[in-house]
Amino acid sequence: MVEPPTHVADVMTSPVETVSAQATVREAAGLMRTGGFSALLVPGSTTGIVTSTDVLDVVATGKDPDVIDVATVMTAPVECVTTRLGLNEVAAMMTNYEINHLPVIGDDRDYIGIVSSTDLRETLV
Repeated sequence: MVEPPTHVADVMTSPVETVSAQATVREAAGLMRTGGFSALLVPGSTTGIVTSTDVLDVVATGKDPDVIDVATVMTAPVECVTTRLGLNEVAAMMTNYEINHLPVIGDDRDYIGIVSSTDLRETLV
């Protein structure tokens, strides 16, 4: 019998997809759409994350996605998890912080993936 996934490493998306903080929101949206992602990591001195909700907020508030850059709408700094963290703990973090995506770091502290609330729902339900 195959054991069900229990750790972040079992369900995360890897490698992590990134976008520049200087990219426009439209460029980020294009990367999300092409790759089928709902969030992109924004590397830099303070790592951030931009999500499809951030993109929607730009459009819904009448701002121009060709003018607004990712740095303006991203969340930074971000909470992170390790590959060995249990899925129930990740679900609790997402609930407590009211977030849907967590970057995953490896033993060398580099970003290696991302885990989403969708990944958890598909696994834990």
